Amino acid sequence: MENEKRDLVYEEKKVKAVNGLFMLIMNILLIFLSFGGIVFGIINSVAIVVISGIALIVLLIMFGGYCVLKPNEAYVFTLFGKYYGTLTGPGFFFVNPFVSAFNPSTKSSTTGAFGLEINSASSSQPSASLHVAGTGSKKISLKAMTLNNDKQKINDQLGNPIIIGIVVIWKVANTAKAVFNVDNFTEYLSIQCDSALRNIVRMYPYDVSGDNEKTLRASSQEISENLREEIQKKVDIAGLEIIEATITNLSYAPEIASAMLQRQQASAVVDARQMIVEGAVGMVEMALAKLSEHEIVQLDEERKAAMVSNLLVVLCGNKEAQPVVNSGSIY
Repeated sequence: MENEKRDLVYEEKKVKAVNGLFMLIMNILLIFLSFGGIVFGIINSVAIVVISGIALIVLLIMFGGYCVLKPNEAYVFTLFGKYYGTLTGPGFFFVNPFVSAFNPSTKSSTTGAFGLEINSASSSQPSASLHVAGTGSKKISLKAMTLNNDKQKINDQLGNPIIIGIVVIWKVANTAKAVFNVDNFTEYLSIQCDSALRNIVRMYPYDVSGDNEKTLRASSQEISENLREEIQKKVDIAGLEIIEATITNLSYAPEIASAMLQRQQASAVVDARQMIVEGAVGMVEMALAKLSEHEIVQLDEERKAAMVSNLLVVLCGNKEAQPVVNSGSIY
């Protein structure tokens, strides 16, 4: 059982390719020599005609082994159903003409002899196209790519439903694992991103008033790094590298958004009131200290209480205070 599992995990191996331009020139020259041998054999010997004809057929088959790669592109080749190797690096190459390139992220196709590929299209009639070495659109991009998953509704640590969306920057690090270990590595990545996002979001509240507590809203950078590591663990089997995972959308679900907005407003009002009261008490203390220091007026405890009450009303009130002129004594 363990041996079967090991067989399902493929490691990347490089294809030994020959310079395509050199092989193309040699191939063309040998084809002309084969034609000359056929002409010479017709005049002199049938055996020469047969040998030259076989050589010509082989040389024509060799034309199926040429392929071109641009920077950050790769071909994953199979030979008679088995993994043959991966060709990377920009250039013009010649490989075994009997290998075929395989990329599960492209549309389904069947490859016939000499690279004749029948594509399953939306129309009722299949379309056929001739391409080199069965490669066609089978190139695998090694560039950094972006996955923008749909927004999801997930419950946070406190059970509140939130709407969250992420963008993942990724690339193919191991072409053999990406092609053979999973059915379609792009779909696999999308599903694993959804799963990792749910696992991470459930560990944090959306927003709380406690100090030094990590939340989805206040600790987005740290949570994004944890999310990247979680996705990376899940896609290692597919040979993918997660470069960055960023939260792009974060909000309460519509059914609780209004209630949470009122809660935030109430919390803001309480915080503002607390700051106002603290400031007012400090100002009253300072006023009493200055009056006593400069001996402007001598106040007994009752007068101090009245003054403190009046100052707090003025400083903490929502509206402007209306002045009252006292023409007599408070007694």
